Amino acid sequence: MRRLNVANSNKALKVVKEFDAFPKVPDDYKKTTVSGGGLSILTFVIIGLLVISEYQYYSSTELKFDYQVDTQYSGKLQVNVDMTVAMKCDFIGADILDVTGQDTHSFGQLTLDPAYFDLSPKQKKYQNFIQEVNRYLQTEYHAVQELLWKTGGPNFRGGMPPREDKPDHEPDSCRVHGTLEVNKVAGNFHITAGKVFRHAGMRGHKHMTPMLPPSDYNFSHRIDHLSFGEPIAGVVYPLDGEELVTINNYHMFQYFMKVVPTAVRTYSANVDTYQFAVTERNRSINHHEGSHGVPGIFVKYDLNSLKIQVREEHQPFWQFIVRMCGIVGGIFSVSGMLHDICGFIVDIICCRFKIAEEKNRKNTDLVNSVSQPLNSLVDQFPSHNIENNPLLSTQVQT
Repeated sequence: MRRLNVANSNKALKVVKEFDAFPKVPDDYKKTTVSGGGLSILTFVIIGLLVISEYQYYSSTELKFDYQVDTQYSGKLQVNVDMTVAMKCDFIGADILDVTGQDTHSFGQLTLDPAYFDLSPKQKKYQNFIQEVNRYLQTEYHAVQELLWKTGGPNFRGGMPPREDKPDHEPDSCRVHGTLEVNKVAGNFHITAGKVFRHAGMRGHKHMTPMLPPSDYNFSHRIDHLSFGEPIAGVVYPLDGEELVTINNYHMFQYFMKVVPTAVRTYSANVDTYQFAVTERNRSINHHEGSHGVPGIFVKYDLNSLKIQVREEHQPFWQFIVRMCGIVGGIFSVSGMLHDICGFIVDIICCRFKIAEEKNRKNTDLVNSVSQPLNSLVDQFPSHNIENNPLLSTQVQT
């Protein structure tokens, strides 16, 4: 019985051996060359570099952007404001009015503090830095978005530093700052002359404008920060560091914003925030020339119905294995093909030289074999017969 099992086992192994797709070549039939050894070393170096690069790519993460309908329509929208207007706080009022008719008294209260419009050297340096960063991010956002959104993304929004000196004159401007919780509907944040006055039992409000001379109107402003939602590293706030100065007293500045809800789900953040795109328009108010309106700063925003979800993911392990196998097998195959092609070309060139050399050698041997019998034949004739026979002499000379 044991012998029968051994026979069956040997037979099964023999059948399996027939399916061997990798037959072994005996060492006696292998021929190694210097060119083959050099190409093998180069192949292993290239494979090593590509394997290291592939592992670095696998260990890193990539961003996925998904677009979906925003279903959180009943929530609140956080508005963060920090700007300075070149007018005294007693002469201006700031509030938000949305399409439902609710105003700032329903959403919170902004703080108005006396300030200086001209920045100190330290503050000016920070503003220039913010403007330069924003200018670069707005033009190269698609190239640096991986850096901005991924783990450890830089946060350029450190806030305006405090003034290190005190001017010798009274504050000539007003800093409007604070956070408001508004409805997730279109609204209008504005700063204009006069304090806000609410109608009793009615929606909306008015600005009670005092008898200000035209010289006191100046809506030149600087935006230190303006954003929606919870601030997060990586979100580009286009208006940070913006400064607009006008020489006209009656001037209207308008900002039209499209706010996009954004859900950030990365390894460094898990927060719901908002991005926005903005378009700026401004013009002077002159009723005599037909340019009507109310002087002030108006920020009109509207929310997009689509929501962006940012996810940070690793490459799947199976994809890493497939790419590694492709690298190793592909490099080996290509290097073998290149070696065979180069050897074929070298053989062709060498064969041509060998054929030409062999042909020249045969021609030389043929000439030598013909001239040797002729010389021996001439030597058999006496010299006086050759001299007396012109024909023979001519033929020999020829």
